[in-house]
Amino acid sequence: MKTALLAAAAALASWVAPAIAQEYRQRLPQDEVIYFVLPDRFDNGDPGNDRGGLSGDRLATGFDPTAKGFYHGGDLKGLIRRLDYIQGLGATALWVGPIFRNKPVQGAKGQESAGYHGYWITDFTRVDPHFGTEADFRALVDAAHARGMKVYMDIIANHTADVIQYRECGEGKPCPYRDRATYPYQRKGGVAGRPINPGFRGDDVQTPENFARLTDPTWAYTPYVPAAERQVKVPAWLNDPIYYHNRGDSLFRTESSQSGDFSGLDDLMTENPRVIAGMIDIYGGWIDRFGIDGFRIDTAKHVNPEFWRSFVPAMQARAAARGIPHFHIFGEVTAGMEPGYLARWTKIAGYPAVLDFAFQNAVMQVVAENKPTSVMADLFEGDVLYAKGEATAEILPTFLGNHDQGRFARWVRLANPAASDAEVLKRVELGHAMLLTLRGVPTLYSGDEQGFAGDGNDQDAREDLFASRVASYNDNRLVGTTRTTAEDNFHPDHPLYRAIAILARLRTATPALTRGRQVTRQRGDGPGLFAVSRFDPRDGHEVVIAFNTAPTPISQAVQIETASTRFATLAGACPATAAAPGSLTVTLPAFGYAMCSAR
Repeated sequence: MKTALLAAAAALASWVAPAIAQEYRQRLPQDEVIYFVLPDRFDNGDPGNDRGGLSGDRLATGFDPTAKGFYHGGDLKGLIRRLDYIQGLGATALWVGPIFRNKPVQGAKGQESAGYHGYWITDFTRVDPHFGTEADFRALVDAAHARGMKVYMDIIANHTADVIQYRECGEGKPCPYRDRATYPYQRKGGVAGRPINPGFRGDDVQTPENFARLTDPTWAYTPYVPAAERQVKVPAWLNDPIYYHNRGDSLFRTESSQSGDFSGLDDLMTENPRVIAGMIDIYGGWIDRFGIDGFRIDTAKHVNPEFWRSFVPAMQARAAARGIPHFHIFGEVTAGMEPGYLARWTKIAGYPAVLDFAFQNAVMQVVAENKPTSVMADLFEGDVLYAKGEATAEILPTFLGNHDQGRFARWVRLANPAASDAEVLKRVELGHAMLLTLRGVPTLYSGDEQGFAGDGNDQDAREDLFASRVASYNDNRLVGTTRTTAEDNFHPDHPLYRAIAILARLRTATPALTRGRQVTRQRGDGPGLFAVSRFDPRDGHEVVIAFNTAPTPISQAVQIETASTRFATLAGACPATAAAPGSLTVTLPAFGYAMCSAR
């Protein structure tokens, strides 16, 4: 009997697995609920790799679980063993922070920190040993795919780790940015310097023949690579300073935004055809080898748009050849608090999508800062600005907080210092209700579902989900629980986890909430009602979604389609029938929400 059961199970698995694979491959980007995680801060599945195979103190290994700026031990095996937890939250796609081999530690003496976050790459072709092995990453991708979950990699083309130094500044010291007018590529060390790079026609002429004439990298500074690191970068071509801008530290404005070193990191000359081809080869290789489903691209706006116009189509073609029809590419365009700023990159750079910082800013204003609900309406009116208008807006990953900006719960507390714990919880849940029901691709930051609030941005918003040893994390007051980060926080009973899980499943089960057209129905000049209708793309039936951002209950009419007469409640409380043709009366508690489906 046991043998027969095993054979039957194997036969069933052989039939189910292709069906699951076919289903997840066919989903569109807007069908997903994304869960974003920094592997080092999630779960430690293998303590044996905590030091990345290195020996010595924390300045050699990067490992110090008591310090917020160093490795804590989370890894790919930890992610694999928590897939039940992630999928239980309703996530359908996993965005994994960069896993490439990093420089373990960098920074000026006394200000060192580690590459636990993954953005200081030395080897673009292998997994950092702190996180595990290529086999571990393959196991993660395969395990996720077997569950019908997608995996998005976090990638970087703007820079590498800080390896190149400048003789004029000294190792680890800041170097002021030197612009192209004052320090042209054809002169050594400035306009008064001796001629170099004869025949070079400038970096706007992006041909291999032109850049072959660029052989001397001393136009602004004199770059060099310390002896111990001369071959540290992989692929090997990355070790040649000629493939970098070498102009000093970015000012994050004007030309330095794309040609300066981002916080001292080596800024790649992405105008150079060799760099373009090299990056296409690197990241195409990850698609070929692992069959991943998309890329989140770090520091997208710090790279010249022409690079992306070559890179993005190449990645889409590589994915299609691998049998991945809906490869999702979205870029990080920070500080894009207005749709027009973000939309520009979908036009000039050919980005299919960008992270929707404008959405994050709007929800923060109306839910945390008590601004008028018209702010949300204004946001969505900007959707027409994107390259494909509303079709692009539908695939923008939306979010409330992240590892750079900080956590949404912190903004709620800062804006409402007198709010009770219960009110903070309601506001945070309301923000997630907006995230999971409005247009875009909802993106959850790991820990938000456990009430993490953080102390700020960057390192102060990168708490461990496994039991933490960082004092500045463990003294935080979480939302919706009396627990702390000193114990592990994988609790499906947390009120935010439960609420998000319900909302996420409602979203993925309701085509109007994933692929449906959105129409604003109600806005105001202060806190209160914001309402939209979303329409099922198959039969056009209407789903009305209403939010109350005020601290008092409301009962108010919302315009609807005249054909929508009877309603079923998906969330909150909905009237059974329209109040009159074209009118639905919604009644919401303070910071409440409802989803009403016409039938």
